[in-house]
Amino acid sequence: MRILDRYIITELMYPFIFGVCAFSSMFIGGGTMYRIAQYITKFGASGVVVAKLFFYSLPGVVVLTFPMSMLLATLLCFGRLSSSSELIAMRAAGVSLYRLIAPVLITAFFISAFAVIFNETVVPAANEAYNNTIQTEIKGNTRPKSQEHLVILEKNKDGIGRLTYARRYDEATALMEQVTVEEFENNRPTRIETADTAVRYEEGMSLENGAIQDIISLDSIRTMYFNQQYLPAESKGASTSEQKRSDEMSIRELKQAAAKLKDGQRQKNVYLVELHKRAAIPSACLFFALVGAPLALSSPRSSSANGLGFSIVIIFLYYIVMTIGSSLGQNGVLPPMLGAWLPNIAAFIPGVYLLRRASR
Repeated sequence: MRILDRYIITELMYPFIFGVCAFSSMFIGGGTMYRIAQYITKFGASGVVVAKLFFYSLPGVVVLTFPMSMLLATLLCFGRLSSSSELIAMRAAGVSLYRLIAPVLITAFFISAFAVIFNETVVPAANEAYNNTIQTEIKGNTRPKSQEHLVILEKNKDGIGRLTYARRYDEATALMEQVTVEEFENNRPTRIETADTAVRYEEGMSLENGAIQDIISLDSIRTMYFNQQYLPAESKGASTSEQKRSDEMSIRELKQAAAKLKDGQRQKNVYLVELHKRAAIPSACLFFALVGAPLALSSPRSSSANGLGFSIVIIFLYYIVMTIGSSLGQNGVLPPMLGAWLPNIAAFIPGVYLLRRASR
């Protein structure tokens, strides 16, 4: 059976790699290149900056193509085996349908696991570098914009140096309201400062009417109050300061940002939906394989064109449900976790039904 497993996996991987390249080209050509062309015409971006933007955009695009490429690969793999009557020969030799699908599902599981890790470690950093390049090298603007729920992360050589949250930020006056500042050592919080207001400068910030909590140990916290305090920025040589969007944050940073907000606030739901999507979207590889395998097996002699057609329809429906689920989760109609996982649930139910139907 190991020879059969290797054979099926080999037949699966070629169309999977083709799908990643093909779908990535579609996304890049349809969206990324258009935006880059605008930066060239409007801001006169140089060739080096354009190359950096293209490179930084690739991880976020590629990880989105994994699920749809897995679906296409599953349909094309079993479609080819069906068209050449190899599946008939395998079934005649006593190989069950579940045994045929097993290597595909196992492969999809490992691809999903890799995609989850890739989506957590590489994609946020690439998105952050992409947006920083636009702000600093194209638009020449490193100042945060006026907004609700401002989150600024300052890093040092050990990791997180300082995490600043403001309920509201006014770019014109540099005024921050309802401010919380967490200072870290070796990625562990050592001090928490809260203030009613703060004014942000290039060299730091001035806080007014607040309190300082020094975390001496888990059981010992020392609290001091102040009317005004100046907090210098981290050393420029050891840190960088960024205003992070949700797609630039790691899962840990999303949890920290969400924990600062009250339950029911839309921005908190946005963070939580993004947090759960970090696992939900890559995991769709497994659910797409569960749908694609029995669908291909129930359509013997299907051609590659049919497989591609099925893929486009299923992918279209999946991303419609994903958009609806994310919107409902962000607006509090559904729990954020359910909103993020709704498209996978929608794929799992027909997948199980098709698998049971094909086995009969």
